[in-house]
Amino acid sequence: MSRRAPALPFLDPVPVDAEQRATTHMAAALLLAYPDEGHADVLAGVRDALPTLPAAVRDALDRHVGTVDGWDLAQRQTHYVETFDLRRRCALHLSYYSAGDTRRRGMALVTFVEAFRACGWQPPDDELPDHLPAVLELSARDRGEVPALLLGAHREGVEVLRSALHALTSPYAHVLDAVCRTLPPVDARAAARFADLVAAGPPQETVGLASPLLPFPTVRPSEVPA
Repeated sequence: MSRRAPALPFLDPVPVDAEQRATTHMAAALLLAYPDEGHADVLAGVRDALPTLPAAVRDALDRHVGTVDGWDLAQRQTHYVETFDLRRRCALHLSYYSAGDTRRRGMALVTFVEAFRACGWQPPDDELPDHLPAVLELSARDRGEVPALLLGAHREGVEVLRSALHALTSPYAHVLDAVCRTLPPVDARAAARFADLVAAGPPQETVGLASPLLPFPTVRPSEVPA
């Protein structure tokens, strides 16, 4: 039986204006994407934006950038795959935490597609629409209420991911800390759901399915044998 990550206390939000929230969410979206050959430029761009952010957010992102900047690209990619692709409790797909491997996952994904389109954007064509980096990018680009509602509806999943990353002492935990500092306080419903997820994990229902609805690909396109 796998050991669940311990629950962390919720972080208190810090005052941010719309521009600071957008900057934080775009920085997090970029940092949570798979590190490719342009990743050094991503780190540099985030570092340049740090002075515009509140101290708690700035310090969290700076801790991530400072750690990862000391790794070469191969180390960054290996850590990313080992963290997000090989551990279900670190899934970057938000509907996995609410629907797990059940039939409800499909309807949950439709909700994300509709949210993107309601904002005038198309969901990503290379990822599922509930991919956290994509949702954070939507939040950065659209200042309306839809992205905020989407993140709020899946806040417990964000918190479970944050707890799991801290349990692994992954530098990505600091990115989630920064994001959570910009979100509203956790309400009672999300807190209760968070406690349930930490205790029992996401729902599972594989009866009648040809294969589980994995929250992530088991290999990346570049790793598929020719």
